[in-house]
Amino acid sequence: MSTAHQSAGKARLAAALLAGLLALGIAPVRAQVPPGAAEASRYSGLHVAAWSGDVAAIERAPRGALDARDGHGRTPLHLATFARQRGAVAALLKAGADPSLLENDRYDAVTIAAVADDEPTLALLLKQGASAKLVTSRYDGTALIAAAHLGHDGVVRQLIAAGAPLDHVNNLHWTALIEAIVLGDGGPRHQATVDALLRAGARTDLADRDGRTPLDLARSRGYASMVHALLAAGAR
Repeated sequence: MSTAHQSAGKARLAAALLAGLLALGIAPVRAQVPPGAAEASRYSGLHVAAWSGDVAAIERAPRGALDARDGHGRTPLHLATFARQRGAVAALLKAGADPSLLENDRYDAVTIAAVADDEPTLALLLKQGASAKLVTSRYDGTALIAAAHLGHDGVVRQLIAAGAPLDHVNNLHWTALIEAIVLGDGGPRHQATVDALLRAGARTDLADRDGRTPLDLARSRGYASMVHALLAAGAR
């Protein structure tokens, strides 16, 4: 698939997700805010090292600087994750950076990588001890819910393998399974996400705030493949 087609597909998905949120009366919250060019140009010390991938500078840094915050509450590890600077991520974790810290929008490095669909960085974080179990975001969700919402099926499988809570309910009263349906587009990646969650044993009886189960929601959207998968998993 060409880059143009991929970009168009992402734009259509983003528009569909926004329309879904608005139809449900949910005001979207801007999330996953990386530094802009002007902000990044003002960085110094470990923040600029993390953003640029300067591993040698990270290795020389004093331990007390590892979890320093920028104006948005981002630590060097957040920045390295946003920038996909995996060498910097590895160096920061080896030096003792805390992967559980949240920035101002309440995202940790694992959730940042999950939302970015950045499977290699996510795998590195998890291998080096970062948790898939944290409650993150203003929706009191998890990295798994965020990835399921976006149909990042490979990320979802990684998070499940790392022990992410399958049935966590966020403050919208949605689980990862529900979000894959109500905020998904019904396409192959959201279907693969639903399949992965069902194989892992995600509960199909947990309903949304209006009492609608995942099966009800899939039927109401005409997602026949999801309906079939849910019925095969025993959903009622």
